[in-house]
Amino acid sequence: MLVYPITLEDDDGSVMATSPDFPELTTFGDDREEAIARAVDALEEAIAARIHDRRDIPAPSGGETRAILPTLTSVKVMLYRGMRQNGIGKAELARRLGWHLPQVDRVLDVQHRSRMDMMDAALRAIGKRLHVDAVAEPGPTYATARDRSDRAI
Repeated sequence: MLVYPITLEDDDGSVMATSPDFPELTTFGDDREEAIARAVDALEEAIAARIHDRRDIPAPSGGETRAILPTLTSVKVMLYRGMRQNGIGKAELARRLGWHLPQVDRVLDVQHRSRMDMMDAALRAIGKRLHVDAVAEPGPTYATARDRSDRAI
């Protein structure tokens, strides 16, 4: 999973969240937990915009407060980065998979709930293999948007 640093600042009673890795990201919450959860949503939007604009998506840098991207979004980022690194465009990926272009668009769309078997096939088509592992739940410095009950500092 991809975990991006989030910078939190007090902003007249609200908490402003920004990311050093995505200068375009700014969001707010009533408290730290809400700001981090909203930052995950904002990260997904920033990633979607970068994919649409065919721009690089940075690797996460370090930071004390971090936001975890949902697993599916992380896999889509890995696919997009792999395509760019290997000079593989959407048409070439479609050709390699025997898919139509709309199918490729969906596996790159962070808002689309792609099936993992489709993601796995797309990764294999660019010479990558998805490795999945379950680890103990991280400490309280993490938050996700999907489960607002996660703790954050």
